[in-house]
Formats: sequence, structure tokens, C-alpha cells
Amino acid sequence: MVEPVRFPEIELYEGWGDPMRTECETRGLELVQGEIPAGLEGALYKVGADRQYPSGRTDDIFIDGEGMIHLFRFKDNQVDYITRWVQTERYKRQKAARRGLFGRYRNRYTVDPSVAGVHLGTGNTTALFHAGHLYALKEDDLPYRMDPETLATIGRDDIGGAVDAVSLTAHPKVDPVTDELLTFSYQARGDATRDIAFYVFGPDRKLVNKVWFQMPYAACVHDFAITDEWVVFPFFPLITDLAVVKAGGPYYQWHPQEQVHVALVPRYGTAEGIRWFKAPAASAGHMMNAYRDGSRVHLDLCLYDGNCFPFFPTPAGEHSAFVPPFLTRMTFDLDRTDGRIEQRRIMPNSCEMPRTDDRYQGRPYRHGYVICNRGADGSSGIGHVDPETGALEVWMPGPGCGVQEAQFAPRAPDSAEGDGWLLVPVSRFAQNRSDLVILDARNPAAGPVATLSLPVRVRSTFHGTWVPEAALRSGLFNYKRA
Repeated sequence: MVEPVRFPEIELYEGWGDPMRTECETRGLELVQGEIPAGLEGALYKVGADRQYPSGRTDDIFIDGEGMIHLFRFKDNQVDYITRWVQTERYKRQKAARRGLFGRYRNRYTVDPSVAGVHLGTGNTTALFHAGHLYALKEDDLPYRMDPETLATIGRDDIGGAVDAVSLTAHPKVDPVTDELLTFSYQARGDATRDIAFYVFGPDRKLVNKVWFQMPYAACVHDFAITDEWVVFPFFPLITDLAVVKAGGPYYQWHPQEQVHVALVPRYGTAEGIRWFKAPAASAGHMMNAYRDGSRVHLDLCLYDGNCFPFFPTPAGEHSAFVPPFLTRMTFDLDRTDGRIEQRRIMPNSCEMPRTDDRYQGRPYRHGYVICNRGADGSSGIGHVDPETGALEVWMPGPGCGVQEAQFAPRAPDSAEGDGWLLVPVSRFAQNRSDLVILDARNPAAGPVATLSLPVRVRSTFHGTWVPEAALRSGLFNYKRA
């Protein structure tokens, strides 16, 4: 006999955060406003965290939970909506036991003895499409391959045996011009190791380049950025102490006395060509873009002047006060010898979840998209920012409504930068349901081009990807920049 399912009465699981725990399939979402743009056909994949079973703890954090993958399938002037659990090894073990078996976030020393040695990965962070393969990813495990049409879980994938690290990042980059996949593993030889493994795979999934190197401490490296020649790895002082983890403590601790270290790794080179830079303690979860400008490399990121994850304490057990993130440009001058980083705040509004027209990842760009104008009631909007001037325009979905991360879909493979659509899940808190909104990516403040009503609540999605119809068929993006 198993115990009844009871979730703890904590803020994380109240209201909109109440676990959904439900797979869904809706054929033909209701179009309640506007028209679906002609030619907008393909698949929007998004991934988020949900709770299959309670963990038995009251210190759960919002980035934990089983992976739920979402598909908005645009075809023949309609949009279907499907969600499925990412059936990881962890998910299957809990399904069989009918209870939670995994303890503190990423802490293998707090799991039920029956699952000792089971991979902790949840596939709950982002969706990746490369070379005809769809994946759900979480940075402490290998990707889980998913069926692009049904979302059935196919299994863990080490990319034909080429990945010799224990995990891959949840923020890979597909260069949509070369169709190369750039990805990495941090703590790549196991918990608290200082190893980084960087990989480049071609459009045929064959390994193009691999670089192993050491970071200055066992950091959390949630995201990175690419350029045509360099790859930018920022190391922020959220550090894993294996002794603390073995004692049942948090997986990361915030070390404000440490510096930020940034490695510029040659995209097609070796570890001997890495250039290092330093700055005072800060942190960031997400990069917007990077690009090369002569001897200078610019990195635009949502930078926190402190700890971006305040639920991870200092070694003394102190929790940091909340500090807002601001879109900031870090500049690395390869002609300098002192390793100093120049910094410039791009705009005064705080923001998160930055995105671009993906065809311009790693190249100079003028269109960025962020979640901003967060209110105490959970409200938020989509901001359209020019990273050169800081000019910002914002679309708000209405009082008491919030947005999830926007995804850009180009009008045509070779349309000008920003000429396309933003696909935005909208949380209607008071109605306990969601919409999918389509905005003109060059003028989102004008309001929705179309609104599709979902009969259910999309509890949480973190990141995703848009795959045009042609790419679904061929496996390749084959984008051309105007």
C-alpha cells in the first residue's frame, strides 16, 4: 500500500503554481481574435517543470520537477496543442513506485535508497531541434530524444557516442546559418568537478570540434553565448562544494568574495587558445547574444548585481536579498592584456528570459525580446529592445496577466532581421487558463495579430524553439540572413 498524494502547503504550489500533473491534447485551439498569419506553419516546442509527485520536502524550488514538453503545431490555418511528460529514468521509477523518490534539488545523496545511482535528469528546461532530432534537456543529464509529432519519449542520447561528458547543457545553440550544434557540459566529469567540455557538431551530427578545459571553481554554468569565431563561457560564483552536497546541503552556494571569470574559447580551436577575463562578483542565468566586432567581443546578458538564485545560500547559510537583473553589455577586448571587462547597462528596465531573431545568434543584431515590467501580482509583458540604443517598447497582456518566454518565428527564411512573429504563452491568472498570442516582432506594442485560447493552464515553461515546416521535413534550418 502506498501513501496518499499530498503536496506541502507552501507558496510554490499555490495558485498558478499548483502542479498540473496532466498530459493534454487539444486539436484545433479556438481562435478568439485576429487571424493566424499566412505561411506561419511549423512547430513551437516549449519545456517546463511540473511535479509528478511531492518530494517529501518543503524547500522545493521552482526549477525542480519533472519535465513536461509542450507542442503548438501550426498547420493548415489551425494550431493543435499537445503536452507529454518527458519519460526520463527518474520519471519512470516514480511512476512505478507511485510516489516521489528524489530529494533535494540535484542532490543524489538525499534520494530514496531504491533509486541510488539513477540519473537525476528531468528534461525540464528547454527543447532543442537539430538534424531532424528533437530533444528535451536539463543540464545535469544527457538530452532525451522526443518524437517531433507525438512527443513520445525515445530515450537518452549521447549523439552517436561522441559525448564523453556526463551531461549536456540546457542552453545549446544551433547556428541557423551553418546548422551546427554548439553545446557543452559543466562539471563534466561529475558533481563538483571543474571540467568543461565544449562540442561542435555538424548538420550531419558528426563531431566537428571538442575542447576540454578547467573552470576556476565548480560553478553553475547555466548558459553561454557564441560568435562566428569565439564561444563565451561566463563563470559566476555559484559554486558546488561536494562535502556540503554529501551532507544533504544545497547543490550550489553563493560566494560573493569570488570574482566573475569569463573564458573566450576559440570556436574551432583548442584549449591553448582560450582568453580569460575577470570582473567583480555578479551572476546571470541567461545570455541574449554575443558577437565579434574587430578585436572586441560583446556579450549581452541579463546581469544580476549579486545572486540570481537567492534560494541558494552562502556557505554561512545566509540568503541573499533579491536583486533585479538588467540587460548589460560586457565587452572583451582581445588586444588588452589586463583581462578587464568593460560593462554598460543597455536599458534601465529590469528584464529576464532574453531572446533574439535566432538567425542572428552570434552576429551583430538590433532586435531583442525580453520579459519585463513585472508586477507584484505576477503581471509582466514582452519588451522589444534595440541593444545598441536601449530603446524599448512593451506589450502588456492586461491587468493580472503574465507572459512566458517569447519565441521568434521568421516571416520567411530570408526575411530581414526581426521581420516575423513572436509566439507568446500568456497566463490568465484570474481565469486559471492560458492563451497563445502572436505578435508582430517588429511592433509588438501594437498588440496581438492573433490570440488562440487554451482550455487549460500552462503552468510553467522555461525555454523552447520554433521549427518551420520545411525544417521539420528536412531536418535542417537552412536560414539565410538578409
